Amino acid sequence: MPRLAFLSGEQKSRKMPIRTGTFKKPRRLLDQNYQVLLETCLRNKKLYVDDVFPATLNSIGTGDLLKKLPPDVQWKRPHELVKNPQFWCENASRFDLRQGLTENCWFLAALASLTFHHDILTNVVPQNQSFDRKYAGIFHFRFWRFGEWVDVVVDDMLPVNKDGQLIFVSSIRKNLFWGALLEKAYAKLCGSYEDTQIGQVSEALVDFTGGVNMSIRLAEAPSELWEIMQRAAYSGSLMGCQTRSGKEQVLENGLVAGHAYTVTGIRKVTCKTGPENLVRLRNPWGRIEWKGAWSDCSVKWEQISLKERILLRRTRDDGEFWMSLEDFKIHFVELVICKLTPDLMSPASGMQWTLSMQTGKWSAGSTAGGRMSYQETFWLNPQYRLKILTGDNMEKSVNSCSVLISLLQKQNHKHRNQSPPLYIGFSIFKVPLEFQDLKSRLPQNFFAKHPPVNTTCIFINEREVSQDFRLMPGAYVIVPSTAEPDQECEFILRVFSRRHVLQEQGGNILCCKTIVDKQEDKIWEKFFNKYFMKHPEINVDQLQLLLNKANWTNVKQVPVKFSLDACKGFMALLDLSATGTLSMQEFRTLWKRLLFFQEVFQKKDIEKTGYLNLNDMQAAVQERGISLSDRFTNLMALRYGDSSMKISFDNFACFMLRVEMMGEVFHNLSKDGKGIYLEEAEWHRPRRSHSGFSYSLRGWQVGAARPCRVRRHNTSKGLKGTPSYLNLVGSQEDSLHASSLQPY
Repeated sequence: MPRLAFLSGEQKSRKMPIRTGTFKKPRRLLDQNYQVLLETCLRNKKLYVDDVFPATLNSIGTGDLLKKLPPDVQWKRPHELVKNPQFWCENASRFDLRQGLTENCWFLAALASLTFHHDILTNVVPQNQSFDRKYAGIFHFRFWRFGEWVDVVVDDMLPVNKDGQLIFVSSIRKNLFWGALLEKAYAKLCGSYEDTQIGQVSEALVDFTGGVNMSIRLAEAPSELWEIMQRAAYSGSLMGCQTRSGKEQVLENGLVAGHAYTVTGIRKVTCKTGPENLVRLRNPWGRIEWKGAWSDCSVKWEQISLKERILLRRTRDDGEFWMSLEDFKIHFVELVICKLTPDLMSPASGMQWTLSMQTGKWSAGSTAGGRMSYQETFWLNPQYRLKILTGDNMEKSVNSCSVLISLLQKQNHKHRNQSPPLYIGFSIFKVPLEFQDLKSRLPQNFFAKHPPVNTTCIFINEREVSQDFRLMPGAYVIVPSTAEPDQECEFILRVFSRRHVLQEQGGNILCCKTIVDKQEDKIWEKFFNKYFMKHPEINVDQLQLLLNKANWTNVKQVPVKFSLDACKGFMALLDLSATGTLSMQEFRTLWKRLLFFQEVFQKKDIEKTGYLNLNDMQAAVQERGISLSDRFTNLMALRYGDSSMKISFDNFACFMLRVEMMGEVFHNLSKDGKGIYLEEAEWHRPRRSHSGFSYSLRGWQVGAARPCRVRRHNTSKGLKGTPSYLNLVGSQEDSLHASSLQPY
């Protein structure tokens, strides 16, 4: 039967449903209103029971996953499992969660990446929930689903074995349940726990952020891969990767075949033989690590400075490890970058971008024309006219504009695994002047005579396909399609650029909207980029200049100016290469931390005086998951406060940065998370210091700060340092120092 070569009037007038779920006001899944349900349960003094996603085997699945279940599966609420259940902790990290029976490493790998973005994580996991205040056995979570944010409600009944142990995602902290409940909400969104077994880390990254994925086949990686990863890290993008496909098993090199990993960091280090690019990865199992070069026990670590070694190396089997970029390209098949802002591929990062989005549908016999090789029907696919406008400073990029295009297909079935993705792709064509005034669809003969801009149109059977272009200002047409004709599916087309207009051919113009909420952040980003183009490395005076250009206070507060001593302290803590300067990457690390410290400071400075008292400072520190005794808090106030023991923001930032950096040092040195154990051979001859004796540990000063007590370990010929061994009292311009402070 010949395919129709026209659109009926009914089909022309049919519109896709309007997406209503926004970031601030998400759509309710199945119209379940969390607030109404919560208040009803509280009023009736009953715990919530979700009849839509019930505590039965049907919610787990109907296939192979059932065969893995232990006998006598029960559903229990957290109060039935532990004495003091907690929903959330302020210092949630990538090390919290462990994979269960469900083979959803891709989900956990994306979630681990999300812990680096506290603001996004707290949107996915709303914070006004607990097992104490207004507890009714009901919780809710938010996900980005096909162009809109969706709020998902669940009860807190979780599947456990006969010993009361969670059989799916669990936390290393036995009383922490946000991860297990988040997994349940995601399983409900996908249809069942079993529907989360097979997937791509790219899919989960988009569901958590609403971002756009870019996939790089590492066997064909561009020469500038390291620069791409650096821009991804600078712009706050999330990264994940995948080993070669096959049965999920541990290989001799310590990697797991057919497994998803999280990229948790990158670092260029200086070895004796020259610089080397390192990638830090994490196995979502929370154990099983790489055994090659730059692994925890590798001799490669001896080639870098002690300072870098202590801050970067981890010797615990926590699933996180380093490897060289070259080994990364050899042993991993794909790198996925989820861009929260679409300026990753543009050197002009920090400039304003805009987003346009259109929803459409491929319908058999009318708008599902297949790829270009089907010449008779290709033109029937939906067409979208894209107009690239001239932007500011475009002459720097030879008048071209960076454009990112994303095509996303919608799941057609309630159960995610029962709706395998189609092979999809898109072509983009330059529209000549004689066709630019055409209001109707471009005809069949146009596509026969004009080749697409993307000469290689890739069709993949994944939920999203995206491609980055450099386009000259002018008119273009985008044609999304399935690989084969007459395949039906809904889709979303998203276009990002600095200045453009997108409209469906024959439809209404879709106005662009800014994808960045905080324009001020963009202004600072642009300023820093320009500055570092002139000064790739900055000294302490330049650091002070940059920090003091920002406004760190509210209107009613006294102005904040960072002293030279404070900047020297920042420099000592962050200058890992010991050059006396900070690179752009190191400065961005400091800037991001200072912005967070400012948020905490202003939250605790209720009266907006510009200072924190003792109680306020202790509360602010506790918000970062750090507990200090009253005695130690007084000591910190004496060191960092004024004569009235009040702490200004600049001193608070110095203290907090020292606390966090020293905490990282301790956890990297500690093998069990409880102490640091040193053999006598590791200690040098004692020397006299201003507070008694001190010992030199490979260039680190130990035991020199008061109130410090160095004590001999009882069970070996060594010494033990406790978790609060850190010298937080030292002057701000000191390098990293350690002392064996007793724990509080």
